[in-house]
Amino acid sequence: MNTIKQIREKAQTTFKNHLKYLSSGQIEQWVNLFIDDGVLEFPYGPKDFPKLVRGKTDLYEYMKNFPEHFKVTFENLHFHPTEEPTLVIAEFESSGYAIGTGNPYNQKYISVVTTDTEGKMIKYVDFWNPIVAIDAINAPLADFVKN
Repeated sequence: MNTIKQIREKAQTTFKNHLKYLSSGQIEQWVNLFIDDGVLEFPYGPKDFPKLVRGKTDLYEYMKNFPEHFKVTFENLHFHPTEEPTLVIAEFESSGYAIGTGNPYNQKYISVVTTDTEGKMIKYVDFWNPIVAIDAINAPLADFVKN
């Protein structure tokens, strides 16, 4: 049986791996951080952007184009303490650019992630500024998820 400290460490390690896999374009590995029916939610996404993506197949389809659109590093990661060890609240920033335009993509994020006790992501709620992404790619965000 895992201790509370071990569960928290697994959850935070998963979050760190999420940033590592996205920034290096390892989308299949990123998807495997989720449970089979894991959820990625965007409560403040624009109208032409999905509000929720569920399941590994749809997560892959959604995120597979990220490496084609953005070259970023994630930095200044800060975990906020939580009472529940499977809950991760993190603030971090991206520094980089949109590949197609060369425009900067410097974003601030707040993420609220629920994991299981083994560190697999159940639900990831992503709070970010879509205007930064729209300005970077110089196109509607719907273009981001197109094949």
